[in-house]
Amino acid sequence: MISPSGEFGIQGDEWAPLHATIEGWVESLALAHHASMWARQVTKLVGDDVDGIDLNGYAPVREVMGLADTWWRGPDSLVALYSGEATSFDFPRGRIAVVYSGLDEWGLRGGVDDDG
Repeated sequence: MISPSGEFGIQGDEWAPLHATIEGWVESLALAHHASMWARQVTKLVGDDVDGIDLNGYAPVREVMGLADTWWRGPDSLVALYSGEATSFDFPRGRIAVVYSGLDEWGLRGGVDDDG
């Protein structure tokens, strides 16, 4: 759904904004496709296992304008954290993290420089 203020989100038991804009959501879909094409390894974590991810040294990927669903860029990996559905349906086990590792500079940025 799209909120009156333009946030893209999901309505379950309660509203959970996933991205600040529709464009951010589209960027996240494009990034997921790109990362899956270039990563040497893809790891999926669910529920409480998501808490074990250490994001020290990672920076948020601004282009996705993440709220409940966010992306993080590290030295050789991208991490997608999906908590919107878990929040919307009050189902903590529904949290998911996808780690795309073994990425080179093209895999990490796809031609985007640090200034966007």
